[in-house]
Amino acid sequence: MKVGFIGLGRMGQGMARRILDAGHDLAVYNRSADKTAALAATGAKVATSIAAAVEAREVVITMLADDAALEAVAQGSRGIVDTLAPGAIHMAMGTHGVGIIRKIGAAHSQAGQQLVAAPVLGRPDRAAAGELGIVVAGSATVRERCQPLLSIMGKRIFDAGDDPVQAACIKLANNFLLGSAIEAMGEAFALVRKYDVAPSTFYDVITEVLFAAPAYKVYGKIIADEDYDKVGITAVLGLKDCNLALAASDAARVPLPSASIWRDRLLAAIAQGDGERDWSVMAAEQARASGLK
Repeated sequence: MKVGFIGLGRMGQGMARRILDAGHDLAVYNRSADKTAALAATGAKVATSIAAAVEAREVVITMLADDAALEAVAQGSRGIVDTLAPGAIHMAMGTHGVGIIRKIGAAHSQAGQQLVAAPVLGRPDRAAAGELGIVVAGSATVRERCQPLLSIMGKRIFDAGDDPVQAACIKLANNFLLGSAIEAMGEAFALVRKYDVAPSTFYDVITEVLFAAPAYKVYGKIIADEDYDKVGITAVLGLKDCNLALAASDAARVPLPSASIWRDRLLAAIAQGDGERDWSVMAAEQARASGLK
């Protein structure tokens, strides 16, 4: 399959590598060209523009940091909408707001193109191993066409429905729940530390009895070890996701009181200079508020 891939950050590198190693014809584009070097060395075509990454491609994947980047890449001059062939597919795999997915979807539809939203669940190491969860929404026919690529990048594919907005909503709700869980873990670790409990002991208790799930094991370990430079999602990007979840909840008139706590903790961590550390650094902010730092 002829695939274009735009956005080679922490997640995109591993995802693009999986596609290339599976033998697909891959063209890659990244605003910072140096991030294309490793893929180019093993056979990827390096596009010098968005249009060059899109032209003659059956599927173009975007893995971009935020809505502004997606809008610029998709709807800017000589962007995806301008250059993607009729009937071809844009698969948006980043975490994006419901509003921008709806807007981009309408533009693709008017141009005779297809949009699939396929946000991913997992950290960079899971992307490199092809073990992501992927939430997919778009027409059933188009989802089927994307299946060979999805199966290369993901361990579990979740069909979310025919409307790309549905996948975007699931991803935001997932990140809201995960962010809230990290906030609660930070509070719990701060409490036991105030009573001189070893964080490693508390980690064993929560992950081997009630919360033996990847979210608690991965983020609980980071919090217990205070290893916030092992970055999956930065605090800045976590705040972006929180704001997108709040925007979706506002549009649908759904109260999310826990999201406000999550947002405030992220804001405080970023104000302390921790914006580029893993988003679980909000637990360090909780520790500071508890007099532990």
